[in-house]
Amino acid sequence: MEIVSSKEKTTTAAAEIVIGDVFGACAYGDLIKLTKFVEEDGVSLSLPDANGYYPLQWASLNNFPHLSHYIIQHGGDVNAVDNVRQTALHWAAVRGSIAAADVLLQNGARVEAADVNGYRAVHVAAQYGQTSFLNYIVAKYHADFDVPDNDGRTPLHWAAYKGFTDSIRLLLFWDAFQGKQDKEGCTPLHWAALRGNLEACVVLIHAGTKQELLVKDSAGFTPAQIAADRGHHHSNALRGHNSCWKDKGWINKVGDIASNLPKVTAVVGLWGWTAVSLSVASLLMFIRCSSKDPGYVKTSEGIPNNADAEVVLSHAF
Repeated sequence: MEIVSSKEKTTTAAAEIVIGDVFGACAYGDLIKLTKFVEEDGVSLSLPDANGYYPLQWASLNNFPHLSHYIIQHGGDVNAVDNVRQTALHWAAVRGSIAAADVLLQNGARVEAADVNGYRAVHVAAQYGQTSFLNYIVAKYHADFDVPDNDGRTPLHWAAYKGFTDSIRLLLFWDAFQGKQDKEGCTPLHWAALRGNLEACVVLIHAGTKQELLVKDSAGFTPAQIAADRGHHHSNALRGHNSCWKDKGWINKVGDIASNLPKVTAVVGLWGWTAVSLSVASLLMFIRCSSKDPGYVKTSEGIPNNADAEVVLSHAF
């Protein structure tokens, strides 16, 4: 039996891939073949493939900065858009390709370029949980981390909806406004509750105020009501946090106790009868054990002989 290492498997798989054009060369990071296609065959790097995608988008998606630089130097448009108006920077954001994005932005890529849905690179990064990428373009290239898309949803909305808590924490650190409502009146907490993302809800609640818990969407629902309507288990947690914000006086507390008094009485009674039953059972067991022959003990007739002892020891209890 021949054992093949993972490195050999990877090399074999790469060798089996047939790269027949510049798009394949860019997707797989083959600079040698890309150079051949461009410099020997005269293939243009400024034209899209049959689906409208550009070589620079493929190289950026898979984080090949050396290919991205080569494409830009040989006629590739850093701000070229596909059929949905996404640029190479959008594609870099999908997989968090920081090195490729750096090449793009240093060569004139528009950090605020938006596609047909109003998604910018910050939205795409939040949608895919690419926290490091998001932090990089905000810190170094001053991308707007709180900009809404065409539906009024910010990167925080998307991170909350997808449940990417690290991205949520980063955006909150950058002071993203979590009370922002989209066109449906939903805040990031609404979207986290809608999707059932418990950890995202907890992060938003701990970082927020009472106001975020009470905001209603266009249908009149709070985040807790949405969670309950969807049947998510964490709706109780949301309601619990909501109740913590209520300013209850002693009269309200007395009212809460009074409303639950029948339940309290039933529980106390049940435990009381359980204790009495156990006490009676213990007493009966003690009387039974103390009045009965405990079994094999020495009597006045003397110690049994070896044969009797062997019989007792060999008996299967």
